Amino acid sequence: MTDHDHAVRTEAFFSLHHGLPRQSPGSDATVRRLLEFAGPLPHRPRVLDLGCGPGRATLLLAAEAGAEVTAVDLHQPFLDELRAEADARGLGDRVRTVRADMAELSGPDFPDGSFDLVWAEGSAYLIGFDTALRDWKRLLAPGGSLVVTECAWTTDAPTAEARAFWEQETSMRPVAAHTAAAVASGYHALGVLVQPDSDWDAYYVPLAERVAGADASAPGM
Repeated sequence: MTDHDHAVRTEAFFSLHHGLPRQSPGSDATVRRLLEFAGPLPHRPRVLDLGCGPGRATLLLAAEAGAEVTAVDLHQPFLDELRAEADARGLGDRVRTVRADMAELSGPDFPDGSFDLVWAEGSAYLIGFDTALRDWKRLLAPGGSLVVTECAWTTDAPTAEARAFWEQETSMRPVAAHTAAAVASGYHALGVLVQPDSDWDAYYVPLAERVAGADASAPGM
């Protein structure tokens, strides 16, 4: 695939996701449960939300965890939407938006040991789960936590069709193998949660409706 083809596909992906209630499987309830796994946090924790989209989790973390959140995404319209919503909710002083590539987190915005919590819901696959574990570890302050969601097999015998579909884009493994990879990368696993079916429905049902109404002849679609 050429750079142009990739750019066109990426733009089509973003256009399908604009205005949806979620941009990856999840729910506010799951955000709260994952936050519990992170363990005790400072009074005003420094949080890095990677692949934040329009900021559903960002806003909850700022409002309910009292966090100062650096929200990172590559798509500026998502960041603009988040900025406006944070200001409207009176959270503008707790949310900072940064347009950046998760694969290239460098410079003054991302110094070593600068975050108490690194949060990545439905986004680590873009650079690879193992790469994310390795590259994001340096960002954590002493005692800091990483919360990351990743697709995993919940059956010991996935069908050949399912395996062929999912392994086009991501390295699928059972939940225990993902946990083992985290431990091998130097983390201590504080908790594991298999997201409920309702989290998937909250994302895929609206997305399917959007896809059904999309112009399949449009570039990238």
